[in-house]
Amino acid sequence: MGDVERDLLGVAETVAREAAELARSYRDEAIRQVDTKSSETDPVTAADRATERLIRTRLAELRPGEPVLGEEEGGGGGAGAGTVRWVVDPIDGTVNYLYGYPWYAVSVAAQVDGVSVAGVVLEPASGRCWAAERGAGATLDGVPLRVSAAERLDLALVGTGFAYRPDRRRRQAAGVAELMGRLRDIRRSGSAALDLCAVAAGWLDGYFEHGLSRWDWAAGALIAEEAGALVRLPGELRGPDLLLAATPGIAEELTAALDEAGLFDL
Repeated sequence: MGDVERDLLGVAETVAREAAELARSYRDEAIRQVDTKSSETDPVTAADRATERLIRTRLAELRPGEPVLGEEEGGGGGAGAGTVRWVVDPIDGTVNYLYGYPWYAVSVAAQVDGVSVAGVVLEPASGRCWAAERGAGATLDGVPLRVSAAERLDLALVGTGFAYRPDRRRRQAAGVAELMGRLRDIRRSGSAALDLCAVAAGWLDGYFEHGLSRWDWAAGALIAEEAGALVRLPGELRGPDLLLAATPGIAEELTAALDEAGLFDL
């Protein structure tokens, strides 16, 4: 681990902790100020916007001149080869946040040439801090993480998520129904970042989802990978936008099962 990577991780954690505190304290006010994005089931709260503004402000202070790509305000241009770009999701799991369901997170990642090199996923409700830097492993509250030792798909617990658009959600649900008979069970939590962290901790044996944006996975996928998961980012498998993370013992079998269930081509 070099000094640059160490500094990036430290900045990510500092900013994520401050953002998590704001999101937690803002919730009662935020739920009274809700708009929608891609559909009526895709909300954005005042807290999403305020939290992202805080993250951008603090990154500008701590890492001046480095571009930021965020869910609510976009951006991120101007990162030349070899330079750092920050990728942030102020509240991953906004629907959970809106309902008071505590499975939501702040995600902050540093990428170089599109590859995550440091990332933090901070759970405001619990205070748990998931972190990783490339080549140095992943941790939860400072304790090293390792994926599960699962080797049988029929005994695997696998997480997933669904699109906001009803037409695509129906197709995804049909594929998951086909897959169900080949697994121990399916979980759907509502936060991609935390599902990837759950794979890192061995709480899930695998996870897949379509339609994720870079800010959904930039930190969590690095955490899963550094804990030993096989990770395939959107564009690396057939189909444009399927992400897969799994413990190595079931990764090949799960990939084949997703294909057979028609979950590559949605």
